[in-house]
Amino acid sequence: MKKVLMVLTSHDQLGDTGLKTGFWIEEFAAPYYVLKDQGIDITLASPKGGQPPIDPKSDEPDFQTPATERFHQDVELQELLAKTLQLSEVNAADYAAVFYPGGHGPLWDLATDTASVHLLNAFAAANKPIGAVCHAPAVFKDVVVNDMPFVKGKKLTAFSNTEEAAVQLTDVVPFLVEDMLVERGAVYSKANDWESYAIVDGNLITGQNPASSEKVATLLLEQL
Repeated sequence: MKKVLMVLTSHDQLGDTGLKTGFWIEEFAAPYYVLKDQGIDITLASPKGGQPPIDPKSDEPDFQTPATERFHQDVELQELLAKTLQLSEVNAADYAAVFYPGGHGPLWDLATDTASVHLLNAFAAANKPIGAVCHAPAVFKDVVVNDMPFVKGKKLTAFSNTEEAAVQLTDVVPFLVEDMLVERGAVYSKANDWESYAIVDGNLITGQNPASSEKVATLLLEQL
């Protein structure tokens, strides 16, 4: 049975707004079930271990999908989620691929987390599939391979500046994911705001927004 690692944020503060953030349910649940339903063995990890914070906004009625509804009824998954492994204890060699769900949380912790950077270096060196959706491509910020930014010259997508403006958090986030990727030499592209859009470049699979999460997982599955 193939094993896939899913890495979630441990960060729950939305800048200094006093509001909460975390991971986006749809971006975790949809890929989780795409993989699980095909018999993939999934391990969950986060920087601090234990229960990762859920972005309360992703729980609102407007953002419910069949995957989020299944998630809410899945007692087994809730228990797994409450006991995520600490990222620093995870060995990349144990997994066939890694997937990072988004939400705003990763901008504050996973983007600069040394254990995550180390892990991504190992996956890149082994040419194993790496999936990231929405804000999660922020995790490539400090990843350097052969003295070059990991994303340099790579075709990818992520939550766009226009989508960040639409949710009125441009001035709250520590950086804009689109700008950061372009600054590091990525070949960034996007579809219209909120449309499903995913790109494969070698072993790197990225999606633009919550609507793209299932597509990214399906493309990851094809590589496995």
